[in-house]
Amino acid sequence: MQIQTLAVGPLMTNCYLLQDETAGVCAVIDPGDEGARIARAVADSGCALQFILLTHGHYDHFTGLAELLRQYPDTPVYIQPNDAADGAGGAYSLKAPRLDDAHQRWYREGDTLTLGSLTIRVLETPGHSQGSVCLVVGDVIFSGDTLFLASCGRTDFPGGDYRAMLQSLARLGRLEGDYRVYPGHDRSTTLDYERQHNPYMRHALSLS
Repeated sequence: MQIQTLAVGPLMTNCYLLQDETAGVCAVIDPGDEGARIARAVADSGCALQFILLTHGHYDHFTGLAELLRQYPDTPVYIQPNDAADGAGGAYSLKAPRLDDAHQRWYREGDTLTLGSLTIRVLETPGHSQGSVCLVVGDVIFSGDTLFLASCGRTDFPGGDYRAMLQSLARLGRLEGDYRVYPGHDRSTTLDYERQHNPYMRHALSLS
């Protein structure tokens, strides 16, 4: 497994290129902006793009999607249904645009996707948005805007819920073992570090 991080757009959203280099396949997680740059990274990897995964539906995590699909038009796009807009969405939408049936895919709690030899497991972690998910691959968690280094995602946007966020953070904190955490913004961290130093996770765990 190889992970390439591209910080894209004005909010420096972390877009991840997850690769099984042995199988020659990859997935893009959160194409937040600069779709042409992301497409170049896919091409440079030499891997075939299997799917695009959204951790949630805020605009800074999908703005690069249209350009990426122009260059890779047969790629399915996965999102939790609560975070997809009924209509096309807008430039600053808090719901991802609903795609045509050829591209739109849904994932929910407990679903798995296969990427070469890798298994991607979906954990529903609402709080930042109703449809936020974390994606677990081996000893790695792509946490979107649920869990950050020593912090967590905002809950004051429409669809946000602080109580749900605490429940989601507690759920992550109770996972067995340590994980490398790749968040939607800022630097990567580890779950053990967050259990010890993240005030929001510590508070969440004290309530559970």
